[in-house]
This record gives sequence, C-alpha cells and structure tokens, in this order.
Amino acid sequence: MPSVARTPHGAALRPAWRRGWRPCLLGALLLLNGGCQASDQPPRQWPVDAPPPLRSENPTLWVALAARLGPTGTEEGSTPLRLRAASGVLTLEDGDGRRWVAPEVVLHWRWRPLAQPFTARRRVLGPFASYESAEAAARAWADSGHNPVIARPRDWEVWAPPEAPDPAGRSSRLVEIRQTRRLGLELQRAEGALEWRGPIRVLAPGGLRWNGGVYGGPFRLIPDAHGGWSLVEEVPLERYLEGVVPHEIGAGSPPAALGAQAVLARTWAVRNRGRFRADGYHLCADTQCQVYSDPGLASPGVRQAIAASRAQVLAEAERPIHAVYHASNGGVAAGLEEGWDVDPVPYLRPFVDGDAGFVARTSLPLRAEALPGLLRQGQGAYGVDHPLFRWRRTLTAEAIQSALGARGLSVGTPRDVRVLERGASGRAIALEFVGSEGAVVLKRDAIRRTLRQLPSTLFTLSQPQPGRWLFEGGGFGHGVGLSQAGAIDLARRGWSVETILKHYYPSAVLKPLGTLGPLP
Repeated sequence: MPSVARTPHGAALRPAWRRGWRPCLLGALLLLNGGCQASDQPPRQWPVDAPPPLRSENPTLWVALAARLGPTGTEEGSTPLRLRAASGVLTLEDGDGRRWVAPEVVLHWRWRPLAQPFTARRRVLGPFASYESAEAAARAWADSGHNPVIARPRDWEVWAPPEAPDPAGRSSRLVEIRQTRRLGLELQRAEGALEWRGPIRVLAPGGLRWNGGVYGGPFRLIPDAHGGWSLVEEVPLERYLEGVVPHEIGAGSPPAALGAQAVLARTWAVRNRGRFRADGYHLCADTQCQVYSDPGLASPGVRQAIAASRAQVLAEAERPIHAVYHASNGGVAAGLEEGWDVDPVPYLRPFVDGDAGFVARTSLPLRAEALPGLLRQGQGAYGVDHPLFRWRRTLTAEAIQSALGARGLSVGTPRDVRVLERGASGRAIALEFVGSEGAVVLKRDAIRRTLRQLPSTLFTLSQPQPGRWLFEGGGFGHGVGLSQAGAIDLARRGWSVETILKHYYPSAVLKPLGTLGPLP
C-alpha cells in the first residue's frame, strides 16, 4: 500500500490516483474480490475506489471511524463536519490538488447537481441479519459467475447485475436508483466557498480528535456506495489491535486472555478485510466489525499482550480462520452452522465447555428435554462468573409485534411462539411466531437481530399467561468460537494463550501472517 510521504515543508504528496491508483469509472462494476471492471451496463452503485490489498508484511487497514456522514434529505443547513487536530495542524488535500492547513477545519455539506442523471440498477438478495449470512449468499451468486457485491445500505444485502438469474433456492428483487445530484463538501471562506473533490487526504501529525478519542491516521474522507461520505483512518494492524482488544474483552483481563483476544482480533481483521469493500474501506469501528476506539488508551498490559503475538494469526490450510468469538457461551459452544446459514468447519464445532465433571453430566446433541436441567445448574462450566451466564426475559405480544414490525414483518397479534428446530448445542435455530394474520419463522442470527432483548439463542420457552412468553437462557452472544468469559476463567486457572486457543479452535494452528503468502 502506498505510504504517506511529505515534502521538506510537510506538504502532502499528490492524490492517490496520481500515485498509481485508478478510480472506478461511472460505468464500472465493483467486484467481490476488489478492483473495477469496465461494463456497458448501468453500475450497481455510486462508483467507489476499492481499498488497497492488505499486505502480509506490515499490513495497514482502512477503518471507517464514521460512515454515512452527511444529510440524507434536501436540507443544506445540516451540521457541518468539524475536524480538529489534537495538537499542531491538519493538512487537507483533495483530488484536484487543493490544500488547506489549519488547527481546525469545518467542512459544509452541499448538494451538487449532476451534468447527467446517475442511474444504478441491481439485483438484490436480502436483507440479511449479518455479514456472515450475506457472504454465504454471495458465494452462491459468485459460483455462477456473476461477481456479487456485499453492501450495507441499512441491513446487509448482496448485489448482482440486473440480468443475473437467482441463485438456487433464493429470490432476488430488481432495484433501480436514479439521482440528479451528489453530496459534496466545501470550505467557506471570506473570498468564497472552496469546493472539495473526494477523496480528501487528511494528515494529522499530532493526531486527530474524533468522538472523544485521538487517532494517529493518516485519514481520508471518501464518498461511499450510497451517496454519503466516510471518515477513514489508515491504521497499522498492530496499532488497530490496541484500539480493539481492551474494548472487546476488557483491559483488566488476565494476560493469557488478553493474548488470546489479540490473536483472534488480528485473525478476524485479516479474514474480514473485505467486509466494507463496497464503500471503499476494509472495516468499520463498531459492533458490525470489532469495536475500535482510541489506541492511545491501551494499558501497558494490553500492549504487552499484543506485542507477544505480533503478526501471528490462527490458520487452517494456510488461510486465516473464521475467528469469531463472543462474551459467554453459557457452558456449551455452538457450531458455526448454528450461528449462521453457512457450512460447518472443523475448527468450530459444538462442544461442552467445562471441567471433566460438567462434561460428564452434559452430552451432545443437547436435546430440548435436557436443556432445562443444564440451565438450572452450571457448576463446573467455564465462565460462570459472567453476569449473563444465566438470564430470564419476558416478552409480551406487543413487544414481539413491535420487534417484527421493525424488521418489516407482521403476523398481526402474536398468539404462539415456538422453537421449530435446535442445533447440537441446544440453541434455537428456527423460531416461529403465529399470529392473527399469519406466521413468520426467524432463523439463526435473525432471531437475536429481531428480538434484541434476548442475550442468546440458548433458551427454553414457555407461556405463563396469554400474551406473555418467558425465555430462560444462558450466555451472551452467538456462542461460536472463543467465549471471552471462558477464556478469562481458563487464564485464571493458569492456561496459556496457545492452550486457550487450541481449546476453542482445536484444528487451527498459530502462524506468522507473513508465512501464509499473498493474502487472497
């Protein structure tokens, strides 16, 4: 990836495409594996440069500190974008070579008319409750040669050319978007407004203050696939981990737990680097990716744990694994196929997560009639100290109706809720709602995505009175891969980083990223 260099006076070098990057043209199609492709067909989205490939040596991620910036309606007077240096000055340079140097820069949003209307047409699958489910659907289209794009206008979707036939067993819809203007940024000065062309490079030698934190950069302001803008930091992978590890598992966790989390966060980032390729960057900074905040706040213990495994990832068949993790599994780990509609993998299989006595008392597959007994007692399970190791939630018919409505679903007044199918770990993987106007079935990740009050899908279900349902469950999260509560427990028992990782990902091996060769 090109590095940011300066003249002796600190001026930024020329824009990205003058250093060898070629932007997508208006009629280009963004591919699943990056880059642009010329086409006579209308584009599927606003044209966006793909982020640079991630290098095996000294990798740098493009992480969006903020996405969908800018007004969504016609208003011109929306809150301007304010950028402030932590110390010193900021240097901005846009695609036309305009430069501005100041301790603080205020950019105003302006709708700019297009010389010709812009039309995008696409076949759309979705919405999906998660990227993982969208990725599985995208593979079905990719296998038939139609170069799908995974995007997130609101929920996750998969886009293909308008002429693409539906993948087997799935139904798409045709979407056409026509725009006569595009959102832009301008700097207001006494001598007149200065119009900026994206991408805009932002250098902050003393750091950029953003959302209560300080980030090192360099940065970019880039237009996205949906007509808005994103503030993106170019952050070295190891510095990125300093902003992730303490927020994902807690800075006060034992060293071995911090070390395991560092390996997983690094592996996850590398494996998921294409998550927001449609918008021109690799990863976001919120729970749709990994929570990323001010790296400068990382404690010495966190930095030491990251440094101890520098550049190491979990791999299988010379590829980074699907390094998913969660807060608490309630004593039973789920298989990957229980969390998402994907094929199982050997290193993410269901198992009982506890000492020998707990394992002896709990057999898999965990049948529905055995689940109440498991949830009544958890002695011997790893991670029992987590506050949501066991939980109870009551949902009313009104709450369920509202939750379904927020997802565009309706059954009228709910009259019955029942589990149609459970996975080997006992988790509900198909939940049916029957109401006065029909029935709806939610599967896997869509269950918690819709019923956000539920910490996990490991639960029993009863109806103590009409219009009220009692969920009694265990754990917090999807239950696949490492349980952070379990890792903390095991670290306190003296387990090493390697032993903890082998426990949760039994067939994966720890390898330096550079030994895996070019990243696909």
